[in-house]
Amino acid sequence: MAPTETKTGEATIKAWVCFARPGNVFLKEVEVPAGTTLAGAIARSGLTEAVPEVDPTVMRVGVFGKLRPLDTVVQSGDRIEVYRPLTADPKTARRKRVQKTREGGAREGQKWLRGG
Repeated sequence: MAPTETKTGEATIKAWVCFARPGNVFLKEVEVPAGTTLAGAIARSGLTEAVPEVDPTVMRVGVFGKLRPLDTVVQSGDRIEVYRPLTADPKTARRKRVQKTREGGAREGQKWLRGG
């Protein structure tokens, strides 16, 4: 996507802002002036008004799954993602899954007990 121009001659670009939570997804296309940062695009999208618990200054933000700082300049076609904090430690969750599999007697959960 190439930048377009408004009636005033200002170059604009289109990007998407998204935030997902269980049962609800905020996804909105925004048209912003060229040179706008991620923070500016998120503010223009209305995400903080639609979902008041979202604070992009505290939460992690990325573009197409890659973490980026809020002062990153938006490129045309970017999908700006605001990430929720983790609800569980991934290592602890994996340990619990493996333990449950072992207790169930499945061979898959037993192979690590042989020690080598």
